[in-house]
Amino acid sequence: MNFTSVRLITADFERLASFYETVSGQQLVRATPSFGELRTLGGTLAIGDTSTLAPFGGGLVASPAANRTAIIEFRVADVDADYGRLATYLGDALVQAPTTMPWGNRSLLFRDPDGNLVNFFMPLTPAALEKFAHQPA
Repeated sequence: MNFTSVRLITADFERLASFYETVSGQQLVRATPSFGELRTLGGTLAIGDTSTLAPFGGGLVASPAANRTAIIEFRVADVDADYGRLATYLGDALVQAPTTMPWGNRSLLFRDPDGNLVNFFMPLTPAALEKFAHQPA
């Protein structure tokens, strides 16, 4: 088995897609006007509006902007530089400025427009660097 992606279901595709394009500095690959993917070396963040659930059939329902259990994490090259680039843009969405965590990562925590927690992190300690040695930032 190979973990491939996480899909966020949103009521406002353009708003969420634009947010992730801005914070990542990458364009989503848009398959339709209501579905796109932010592709990285480690996996894909897919974003779809509620209409993208219909092809699954069976009356599948997801509640946009209702998640309070997951943190979407991206390894970045320089958390402090990203904070400098994004601090004004994030405004009240900023949860925590760059902080070194007990497990050895330096993390920047914020919320996307739907309220999902997003963590930009970079490993700092030898143990953290070793853990992520196989994955480029």
